[in-house]
Amino acid sequence: MKFSDFVVREAIVTDLDPDASKEEIIRRLCEALCDSRALSREHLDDIVRALIKREELGTTGIGMGVAVPHTKHPSVDKLVATVGISPEGVDFDALDGEKVHALFLLVSPTDMPGDHLRALEYITRQLHNPTFARFLKQAKTPEDVWVLLEEADAGKYASH
Repeated sequence: MKFSDFVVREAIVTDLDPDASKEEIIRRLCEALCDSRALSREHLDDIVRALIKREELGTTGIGMGVAVPHTKHPSVDKLVATVGISPEGVDFDALDGEKVHALFLLVSPTDMPGDHLRALEYITRQLHNPTFARFLKQAKTPEDVWVLLEEADAGKYASH
């Protein structure tokens, strides 16, 4: 599995508001997925609620300036994700108490748990590479983010 298999290029957001709440950030990223037609707007509120409910179980702010909010939802028939970048950082209740600069928001079908786990593993593995993580947090445009994702897919940041 690669980023290009599930990240929706048109939904990448690189100007998240540093003052936005966790719910506002999740909604903004979901709206970007709706705008790119990866999510149905009629299910937007329900998907946002599902993501917030998942956050209530335990934060997806995994530390090192990164969060991976994710949920499963019956309205999607394939795994979709977007990337959100906040140059100033946002408060996402991260495990290490630090601000989050890069988010991968993932929505997957309820009947494909294997794909969901593989995507989470792939994201986490790539983010464990400090060079990739640093470049991602510094990305200024959706195009910058996409180039980094393509480089990661090509193995440029593979952990040794």
